[in-house]
Amino acid sequence: MNNKINLADLATTYIKPARDMKKMKKLTNVEKTLLLSIGFTLVLLAARLAYTRSMAYMFYPWNFFLAIVPLLFSRRLQAYTSMGLKPLLLMGGWLLFFPNAPYIVTDVFHFEQRAPIPYWYDLLLVISGAWNGLILGFVSWMQVESYLARQLKPVWLKITSSLFIILAGYGVYVGRYLRYNSWNIVTKPTVLLKSSAKHVLIPQQYLQVWAFTFAFSAMLFVVYYTIRILQKQSFDVRY
Repeated sequence: MNNKINLADLATTYIKPARDMKKMKKLTNVEKTLLLSIGFTLVLLAARLAYTRSMAYMFYPWNFFLAIVPLLFSRRLQAYTSMGLKPLLLMGGWLLFFPNAPYIVTDVFHFEQRAPIPYWYDLLLVISGAWNGLILGFVSWMQVESYLARQLKPVWLKITSSLFIILAGYGVYVGRYLRYNSWNIVTKPTVLLKSSAKHVLIPQQYLQVWAFTFAFSAMLFVVYYTIRILQKQSFDVRY
């Protein structure tokens, strides 16, 4: 039996993950930009509250918090290079909360003229809110894809990503129209499973559910792959 300690293995097993976790404590430029974007919407909201004393649109802080949660899971996932229990748990947590990010897009349903605030002001508020939801979701999705790309073949990566987006579209419908939350899978698992089972087993009776799910998912695909193409495109712009 070989009792010698392999320092290279020791470094790979303990030191490298520790360094990765240390790096993760620092905000990246993307994360700083996300905070700036969210801050812009919150400043608009705070100014509106100070001027009107109205609680209209005050759901945004809570919704932003829920949209950030999947990013916390995917961010932590970046420290892992292989499949294991912890990465699977992180991915499970990410998938559970991921729909909360694109869900914010549907908050535009609350938009209406509310005097004395100018129409354009509230429009800017809800559009910036929707943008934040989309970009938070896409950043976390890219991080999960980055991890999965090291574990799966390209064809399976595409299939898995497509499935995640369809599930996200369905999750947005469940949240917006059935008024379920991410944690209801723990607090009301039976009720939630019964509703989902009906949608899957007798889809002809729930055409609106699947029409929304696939239409919303298609919109997410279009925006996401537009961002991907822009990433690959080279623009000669200097600041």
